[in-house]
Amino acid sequence: MGKYIIAGNWKMNKLPSETYDFVKEVAEATKGAECEVVCCTPYVCLAPAVEAAKGTHVKIGAENLHFEDSGAFTGEVSADMLVDLGVDYVIIGHSERRAYNNETDETVNKKIVKALAKGLIPIVCVGESLEEREAGITMDLISIQIKKAFAGISAEDAAKVVVAYEPIWAIGTGKTATDDQAEEVCGGIRQILADLYDDAAAKAVTIQYGGSMNAKNCAGLLAKENIDGGLIGGASLKAPDFATIVAAAK
Repeated sequence: MGKYIIAGNWKMNKLPSETYDFVKEVAEATKGAECEVVCCTPYVCLAPAVEAAKGTHVKIGAENLHFEDSGAFTGEVSADMLVDLGVDYVIIGHSERRAYNNETDETVNKKIVKALAKGLIPIVCVGESLEEREAGITMDLISIQIKKAFAGISAEDAAKVVVAYEPIWAIGTGKTATDDQAEEVCGGIRQILADLYDDAAAKAVTIQYGGSMNAKNCAGLLAKENIDGGLIGGASLKAPDFATIVAAAK
């Protein structure tokens, strides 16, 4: 299956002045990791994060980008800007961006295309609301999200994309999908990718689970066949907790 990747999504947390020391702490706490370790930080923290990660195994990611190279887009950040800083990963289409910043399946696709063109690794988020899960349309919705996200992307490029399944009802709520619920959807995502491309491409894609994964529940989730890592929110803000999750990803 895809390469194991544990990525922390700091969201709007940590100050630039705190970032260097914290990334160093993460690097020390996760030394010897058997998976890729990523810290995705706010824009203002990226420069000290990249500096702190030099010479370590830790990679740095951004939490968003714009799909244009430059122009009159006040407050936005381009892929070239991220590459110039030394960033490797970028989160695209997080449910909070979709809910609060008018992110759509179409803009998600444009951002994936741009990230790939610039050599960034996109972590693409998909997931359903509680109402959609209770209505029994989880896979219908996620199938649409995946198909629109990967529109026009070759099999070769698709294999470079990371997909993060984040049930909206489990993000920041303390609720977590059961191991079997998470595996069912992640396996469904891999089947959708196999239908879009082929089995080889689907197996190459890293599929993460996100949504209140923490030090206590990570082992069961990461043991599942189709879960290749996690996109970690709150637990990524404490180096010991994050290290526990990293240690479970083998």
